[in-house]
Amino acid sequence: MSATPQRHRRARRLTLTALAVATAGGAMVAAALPAGAASGGGGGQDQGRTVDVQMLSFNDLHGTLEPPQGSSGSVTERQADGTTKSIPAGGVEYLATGLREARKGHPYSVTAAAGDMIGASPMVSGLFHDEPTIEALGALDLDVTSVGNHEFDEGKTELRRMQYGGCHPVEGCFEYGKEFEGADFKYLAANVVDEKTRRPMMNPTFIWKKGDVKIGFIGVTLEGTPDVVTADGVKGLKFGDEVETINKYANELNKQGVKSIVALVHEGGLPASGAYNYDCDVPGAGAGISGAIVDIAKNVSPTVDALVTGHTHQAYACNIPDPAGNPRTVTSAASYGRLFTDTTLTYDRRTKDIVRTPVSSPKPVQKVVGREQPKAPDLTALIQRWNALAAPIANRPMGYISADIQGRGSEAYEKPLGDVIADAQLEALAPAAKGGAQLAVMNPGGIRADLAYKAAGSEGDGVVTYGESYTVQPFTNMMNVVDLTGAQLITMLQQQVSGPVNGVSPKILQISKGFSYTLDTTKAGAERIVVDSVKLNGAPVDPAQTYRVAMNEFLAGGGDGFTVLKEHKNKLVGASDLDAFNAYLAEHSSASAPLAPPAADRITVVK
Repeated sequence: MSATPQRHRRARRLTLTALAVATAGGAMVAAALPAGAASGGGGGQDQGRTVDVQMLSFNDLHGTLEPPQGSSGSVTERQADGTTKSIPAGGVEYLATGLREARKGHPYSVTAAAGDMIGASPMVSGLFHDEPTIEALGALDLDVTSVGNHEFDEGKTELRRMQYGGCHPVEGCFEYGKEFEGADFKYLAANVVDEKTRRPMMNPTFIWKKGDVKIGFIGVTLEGTPDVVTADGVKGLKFGDEVETINKYANELNKQGVKSIVALVHEGGLPASGAYNYDCDVPGAGAGISGAIVDIAKNVSPTVDALVTGHTHQAYACNIPDPAGNPRTVTSAASYGRLFTDTTLTYDRRTKDIVRTPVSSPKPVQKVVGREQPKAPDLTALIQRWNALAAPIANRPMGYISADIQGRGSEAYEKPLGDVIADAQLEALAPAAKGGAQLAVMNPGGIRADLAYKAAGSEGDGVVTYGESYTVQPFTNMMNVVDLTGAQLITMLQQQVSGPVNGVSPKILQISKGFSYTLDTTKAGAERIVVDSVKLNGAPVDPAQTYRVAMNEFLAGGGDGFTVLKEHKNKLVGASDLDAFNAYLAEHSSASAPLAPPAADRITVVK
């Protein structure tokens, strides 16, 4: 489908929004002004020098249209007495209500996101190649988002289809008589260059306009995207440095007369607390946050006025000064639509820039997408429509569990669901004809949810449906069985906790039964792996011996910093990880004998 109908749709949407605002008659609150400036606000060009622009933002939705299950479906709130409580959150029906309520009284409001809107999605979206999520984001009135690494899960051609529309090239149109129209918002990929054309594969910037107010957006994903996506997903693409790219396009926007600039960065930080309302500016600006985004924020040009970030699935609203020492907000709204951030940008009509002083604007507010508020009926109807199409597949029982089995929601190095998945992969590929695997390893980032005991629908408590198993393992990566030496296995374990990325933020592989070792967190880098403790079925791993190891194709390609795994030999390709998982659930559980959470005692952690 051409872009023209999409432009018409956007024009209609903006017209309706403007009408709703005019009807509401909301007033603006005047912001603090530079010395000598006239105060004012509201809708007209003659109503004062400054106007408050509301920016609503979120990130890492991952196609999570329905409220996420298990521990992924809540946020932690810090109480005044220092204790914390868990609040159920998430679901686009509630996110839509929250965003719409937040916009009331704000004639100038823009909604932006920082990537991973799709990819690793639950079944209601993933089964249909995320067309439902793109439609839902349009209903949320999203204006612009950067790409994230998961936008590349199905490759650049499919990502372009998400933007511009058209039915799936293999599976066709999913709804009779309807062609997928593409995104009613802009995807930005400033640092993703097509190797053949040497041009950005998608728009690098977007200029939001209302009246005399203009704000430019630059969208980038993490430079390390090829390290966290399968090779096929990024074939033919080059990923540039985030800071260099943002600075380049900030300069270009300035040349176009756009002085107010926001960077949408799919890279993030790690706050010192997991509570969404933790103050990461105590005891000083940005003191309570670490990670890649800190260095990015400290080096991005002062011409950029705010950074909306993501990727780490954390919640924070920090003030990290720019290279000129001026205050600049850096925010992230956790993941799965559980939060959104409400930021006030004070726009100076004379300079056309954002006023940034310590008292110029209120601090960004993290707003919980709680489930006590009403559902948005249009989003409910959207979910019901796609669920009806998915139901014949999604509702099939795959197995039974006796209690929650934590995966994504577990903060432990070894996750109970990780053990189940690794065991499933070993069992599927242990027969000689299937590869003769002796052990299996699973990347923790590939576990996208928990298995929740409580029924999500009418299936009954403890029943694991295909839709739920798909949500846990949505990539359907093909399994590989390869030869690795014992020395390579030890190096693999050491790469979990060493290197430029994993040394700071370890990625602990989930391991199958019979494989064990000690992780000593009191040490640094590769020394954290106690080499003498690495055993297979009780026997020390022999550095000179060859072992058959099962893993998904992402790991076999060296993903997540496990470069040693690319050195494998004698590869045999097996079934998908999802098929292995479902087969294991069927074999090891029944209604009368459900699968219990494993002890997760294969890795001995010294603290």
